[in-house]
Amino acid sequence: MKVLGIETSCDETGIAIYDSENGLLAHELYSQVKLHADYGGVVPELASRDHVRKIVPLVQRTLASAGLSKDDIDGIAYTRGPGLIGALLVGSSMARALAYAWEIPTVGVHHMEGHLLAPMLDERAPEFPFVALLVSGGHSMMVDVKGIGDYTVMGESVDDAAGEAFDKTAKLLGLDYPGGPLLAKLAEQGESGHYKFPRPMTDRPGLDFSFSGLKTFAANTIRSSDGEHQTRANIAKAFEEAVIDTLLIKCRRALKQSGHRRLVMAGGVAANKQLRATFEAASVKGGFEVYYPSFEYCTDNGAMIAYAGCQRLLAGESTPLGEKAMPRWPLDSLTAL
Repeated sequence: MKVLGIETSCDETGIAIYDSENGLLAHELYSQVKLHADYGGVVPELASRDHVRKIVPLVQRTLASAGLSKDDIDGIAYTRGPGLIGALLVGSSMARALAYAWEIPTVGVHHMEGHLLAPMLDERAPEFPFVALLVSGGHSMMVDVKGIGDYTVMGESVDDAAGEAFDKTAKLLGLDYPGGPLLAKLAEQGESGHYKFPRPMTDRPGLDFSFSGLKTFAANTIRSSDGEHQTRANIAKAFEEAVIDTLLIKCRRALKQSGHRRLVMAGGVAANKQLRATFEAASVKGGFEVYYPSFEYCTDNGAMIAYAGCQRLLAGESTPLGEKAMPRWPLDSLTAL
């Protein structure tokens, strides 16, 4: 089965074609970073309009890259939610229009399920069951994964997600948008030990996350600093270490609680090099396996949607054309395959 995947949940237009027999055939991604940079964050109306401009050319380019025509496509997967409603409507409208015209089934995919299954696109793919840590600009979530759709949310953000805290702290440090990767780059120049940041909610039981207090701590530290480059780098280093340590403490707790020995990390923050290095070292010492998507599949992309949608279409699932996009959609409400 060849599935066309469409991702438009926020500020990236991702299109891909996944073949159940031969894997990923082609994928295209357009990022709106430059469009939103002047505003210091995503402007929903601008994001929706840009998806409208880019989606048709990207579908055409992806089909051409795979050497396929519309007659070769067996199904269409699109991000149904969660996300920005205007952006979601662009992708869902496109998917449903093509499915109607081409007379093929379509399936709405949960955005976070796409991230959770993104490591399956790599040659070294994890086996079920495992614990998944989903960390992005909008979500920080710990999930017990027993199979596709068989998810139990063990913990999640009660305020700022990890990626959101990265971006906001980067802005406080005077870095451009998107700030997370730039903060990580600045942290590479920093030295440990100059500042001690808290590890939020690690001194109590449970697996929920809270990073708003850490962001406030960073704001106060920046405000009272001398503003020199090395000082800012040291603060970035301390902040990054605090986030990584917090995530690691929670992951160790989740692995112990679930009894699993495999950990999957996905989402935009999973592209952080220091995070990966820290978890790799911890996995060797702790006796568990850790998996990540390739860097290109950490941020929003059509490949993960095409893969997740393909699995659901193969299982006989489809979404009626009249179903609405879902800006809010609990992950543990999905149907298990």
